[in-house]
Amino acid sequence: MVITLLLSVTIANAQIKNQTTETVTINGNCTMCKKTIETAAYAKNVAQLTWNENTQIATIIYDKDKTTTSEILKRVAKVGYDNEKFIAADNVYNKLHGCCQYDRKIKEKKRIQ
Repeated sequence: MVITLLLSVTIANAQIKNQTTETVTINGNCTMCKKTIETAAYAKNVAQLTWNENTQIATIIYDKDKTTTSEILKRVAKVGYDNEKFIAADNVYNKLHGCCQYDRKIKEKKRIQ
């Protein structure tokens, strides 16, 4: 199982050209948050994100010639998840499932509408 997962991540990474890897903090609580965050960040052959629900740390691998960390994190905020660059709109955050409504600690970043 671990070998299969590692192999699939390696194959997926191989398709992203001009790779840059960064780690960022994204608020969330559970595996449902993980799926939503990772799906929002994903762009085929351009960007992928792996988020750890225990540490709230995400690793982003992206093509630096086609996108930026800010563009990726903006997409994550648009689906309700505050991160180190953007704050989700209150109406979007309020629509998250109850288990996904995390303690909103980040207040001083750009709010996404």
